[in-house]
Amino acid sequence: MKIIRTITEEDFGRLPSPSNWSTYSVRPSARAVLLDGSSRIALMHVVSDNYYKLPGGGVDEGEDTETGLKRELLEEVGASEVEVISEIGQVDEYRDQLDRKSEHYGYIVRLIGPIVEPDRTEEEIREGYETVWAKDIDEAIKLVESGTPKLYGHDFERLRELTFLVQVKSSNTSLL
Repeated sequence: MKIIRTITEEDFGRLPSPSNWSTYSVRPSARAVLLDGSSRIALMHVVSDNYYKLPGGGVDEGEDTETGLKRELLEEVGASEVEVISEIGQVDEYRDQLDRKSEHYGYIVRLIGPIVEPDRTEEEIREGYETVWAKDIDEAIKLVESGTPKLYGHDFERLRELTFLVQVKSSNTSLL
């Protein structure tokens, strides 16, 4: 998958760590611009820190990226059945405070089954995750831009999501 952005501490006005990125642990994950039948876009509102992110998450050992994405969409949104339409691209993050490189694979995905009760983690419940459906790509971008994350790492997530959404918007896809 084509890398469309690399996010580092410098993107937030912080000096990068002098450590060697090659020693960082690598965490693969998958993110979705998830469309429903009306082409609304699912976002996760993280109430505790007042920001929005795309649904998705880490790919478990032994899973391929699309399988991990489908599992995450079921757990976070309750998307019982989805169809991967196309790739968006890859966003890499180098989080120096965690000595971690995160590789995020973005996809455009269509909901083709019913929404069921999400099976969110204790952390997601504690942080007040709720699914919000933006009416279109412009509203999704505005919601993500409106977020005011304060915790380390959430700033990376906000920039990552904006990168994926702007990439989708600029692709002039007929899906939206």
